[in-house]
Amino acid sequence: MKHRVFDPLRLDVAAFAAEQGELGGQWPLSTMTRLAEGTVAPPEGDDEPVQWTVEGESRARRAADPQVWLHLEADAVVWLQCQRCLKPVREALQVQRSFRFVASEAEAEAEDAESEEDVLALTRTLDLRALVEDELLLELPLVPRHEVCPEPLPLPPPDPLASQAEVAPNPFAQLAVLKRGKSSH
Repeated sequence: MKHRVFDPLRLDVAAFAAEQGELGGQWPLSTMTRLAEGTVAPPEGDDEPVQWTVEGESRARRAADPQVWLHLEADAVVWLQCQRCLKPVREALQVQRSFRFVASEAEAEAEDAESEEDVLALTRTLDLRALVEDELLLELPLVPRHEVCPEPLPLPPPDPLASQAEVAPNPFAQLAVLKRGKSSH
C-alpha cells in the first residue's frame, strides 16, 4: 500500500489519521508571527527553531464512525523580557497534547465543554503550524522572570541638588509638622 505525502500546512486530518500518519520537522520561530511578536531578540547564535511531531490515530468504535485523533508534541525556546530586571530571560516551552476531531463546530463546542480532552471540528485541511503556534502561545508564562536575576535592579540616580531629608522624607514627620502648624493658629 502506497502512503500519501501529507502537507503540514494543509493537513487532511481524516486521511492522516486513517493512515496512522506521522510527520515531524522544524520551523523557524519567525514563521510564527503571533508568537514571535511577544518575544525579545535572542542573544547572538541562540535562535532555535520550533521542533514538532504529530501522529494521526483512528480509533474504532462500536456501531459508529472511528474517532479521529492527532497527537502533537512541540518544543520551542523563546526569549521574553523578565518582569523583575527587564533583561531577556530564556523560556523553554513544551507542548504535548492530543486532539479528538468531530464533525462540526457545534459538536466540538458542546463536547469540549463536557470532555477532558481537547475537541476540535474536523476541517478539510488543517494548518498544523497555526495549531502548533496556538499551543505554544498557551504555554507562555503569565509573568516571565529569571529565578535569580543576573543583575540587581537598577535604581534611579540620586538628585545631586536634593538633601538627604528631601530625597526620602518621612511622611508621618511631615504630617506632624502640618498638624503643629494648624494648631498654632
